[in-house]
Amino acid sequence: MQAFLKGPASISTKPVAAKEKSAAGSSGEGKRTKPIPWVEKYRPKNVDEVAFQDEVVAVLKKSLEGADLPNLLFYGPPGTGKTSTILAAARELFGPDLFRQRVLELNASDERGIQVIREKVKAFAQLTASGSRSDGKMCPPFKIVILDEADSMTSAAQAALRRTMEKESKTTRFCLICNYISRIIEPLTSRCSKFRFKPLSDSIQQQRLLDVSEKEHVKISNEAILYLVKVSEGDLRKAITFLQSATRLMGGKEITEKIITEIAGVIPKETIDELLLGCQSGSFEKLETLAKNLINEGFAVAQLVNQLHDTVVESEDYSDKQKSAIVEKLAEVDKCLADGADEFLQLMSLCALVMQQLTQNT
Repeated sequence: MQAFLKGPASISTKPVAAKEKSAAGSSGEGKRTKPIPWVEKYRPKNVDEVAFQDEVVAVLKKSLEGADLPNLLFYGPPGTGKTSTILAAARELFGPDLFRQRVLELNASDERGIQVIREKVKAFAQLTASGSRSDGKMCPPFKIVILDEADSMTSAAQAALRRTMEKESKTTRFCLICNYISRIIEPLTSRCSKFRFKPLSDSIQQQRLLDVSEKEHVKISNEAILYLVKVSEGDLRKAITFLQSATRLMGGKEITEKIITEIAGVIPKETIDELLLGCQSGSFEKLETLAKNLINEGFAVAQLVNQLHDTVVESEDYSDKQKSAIVEKLAEVDKCLADGADEFLQLMSLCALVMQQLTQNT
């Protein structure tokens, strides 16, 4: 009888121990820090860390000293620090404790029709700003609404926002962020201080990329850094993302120019030169083969249009008349591709015109 009673007890201790072990393991796994994209990891934490936008930083620093802000409109190319700048300024104004309560950020991914402006934004704007900073610094008596990608808002939503901006000016400041200022209605632009964000200079981008590479222990040659800057075209976010992708792909090995070409989806110069030589040959069959190979290798024709434009404009081998005809055709093809036309047909149409221009004078 005693043996019978002892048996199950001895058996039952094992699963309990296993459960404890698994629980300990899961809690240990929970403590591991989640991997963060480098774009977020190295986003400026304060206004001083924002690169290259000296005029904007100077005005914002003056505003932060007086703990007051006008309504802001930031516009310029992507990846130049528009969102990072206003988030850094808001953190300095409110501190880490009040930041979540005082800032409403709506992005292009959110629904931002007239209904959202009337309900969500208006309700947030009408709330009274209260509370003080834990560090004892002066806290301004207003909230900030950040509308990222504001140029994708409908005209009706922008018109509804105008009235809210007027009525809630005592308690709320608005920051509109967009790529194209022409898509923002005049009544909104007249109520904001406008700041243009310039594309980042090559030297600033190189410095930032070298800093990130050093902190993340990435092996990368100087030639690869220069090529990365060239490929990203002034967009630091794109450059850092390419750098992280290349690092994960190489797994600790040195990153070369060839790897960045593959990651960025850039068409190699040799391929473009080969296509232009095919156009000069005057053989339509050869041209068709080259075009099929380009498509089969997975290159985007839109990317080819961009690179071909630079190649043709910078080349001294073509006359002004030839350049103007080719560039006009590039614009037509780009429009057709944006409207969803077939890539192969557009590529053949482009190549046929280039061939006509290059062979008619020979």
